[in-house]
Amino acid sequence: MIHELPLWFEWASLAALIVLLAVDLAIVGRRPHVPSMKESGLWVGFYVALALVFGLIMLAVGGTAPAGEFYAGWLTEYSLSVDNLFVFVIIMSRFAVPKRHQQMVLMVGIIIALVLRGAFILAGAAILEQFVWVFYLFGAFLIYTAVKLVAGGGDEEEFKENVAIRLLRRVLPVSKEYDGAKVRTVVDGKKLFTPMLVVFVAIGSTDLLFALDSIPAIFGLTKDPFIVFTANIFALMGLRQLYFLLGGLLERLVYLPIALAVILGFIGVKLILEALHTNTLPFINGGEHVAWAPEIPIWLSLAVILGSIAIATVASLAKTRRTAAVATPETAPAGEVPEAQDATSEPRSTSASSGPEAPGR
Repeated sequence: MIHELPLWFEWASLAALIVLLAVDLAIVGRRPHVPSMKESGLWVGFYVALALVFGLIMLAVGGTAPAGEFYAGWLTEYSLSVDNLFVFVIIMSRFAVPKRHQQMVLMVGIIIALVLRGAFILAGAAILEQFVWVFYLFGAFLIYTAVKLVAGGGDEEEFKENVAIRLLRRVLPVSKEYDGAKVRTVVDGKKLFTPMLVVFVAIGSTDLLFALDSIPAIFGLTKDPFIVFTANIFALMGLRQLYFLLGGLLERLVYLPIALAVILGFIGVKLILEALHTNTLPFINGGEHVAWAPEIPIWLSLAVILGSIAIATVASLAKTRRTAAVATPETAPAGEVPEAQDATSEPRSTSASSGPEAPGR
């Protein structure tokens, strides 16, 4: 259902979010750096608090229904965005993006993704308004994606250049080296684009591909385009800082694909039940609504989303802790002196851990 929220609230919210994104982009552009854990944590906390406050304002302005749908949509998009970070790590590594410029890459990629998602959301809302049976397709696709996540959750995912990136490389002259955060440079008197442009397109287009399951998922929770778009904005705004905050911790979230599969599968079933409840297809129940199909309330959706994320996080951390404990060499028994290291030898070094293993998607 599309809620009749006051127009002033919708326009004021969108204007404030655009200003916030512009300020964030200006800050990153003027001071490129690798943020510390403390800085990243504060920014993530700020954006999470902002989303919670926005939901409370929506509660005061529109009531419990739109506020509940916003929170459910935001949590779903946020959890899916965390999964996307695995691929972002691979892209940054693949294109050897300098660490001090990774914030700018993520910020520009997020803005590109928001523009493309905005068009996707408007198109989806128009299609759903005219053709309710599309819910059957969305629901089936989400269930398929959930099964794929479970079946391929342990496989390593590699980033593959999509059509847009290959076309860009073929059409535009691209230099071999970066020139700071610039997208244009001069090499031997010739004007060339830098690899930074390719990275911007890679991040933005890859996120758009991820929207193929996240947008149908949130449309399974709310039909209001304003709530869908704002939930996407709040989920993506904190993604840049979350990338630096989680860092190597991503590889510890081993059960995240299972949680996402549960969430997507649940929403897929919810969409199909809703399609049955409002059925108009002549070959299903003679084109009549299916009376036994229940309507899943938003509080149940919130409970499933929160419960899945919480259980997956706790179980993941517990498993990685147990794995680390087993991998740690046992201490020498009492009275036994460990083998001494030659004083002239170099201290033993531990090899750096490899990048996070990306779950199948």
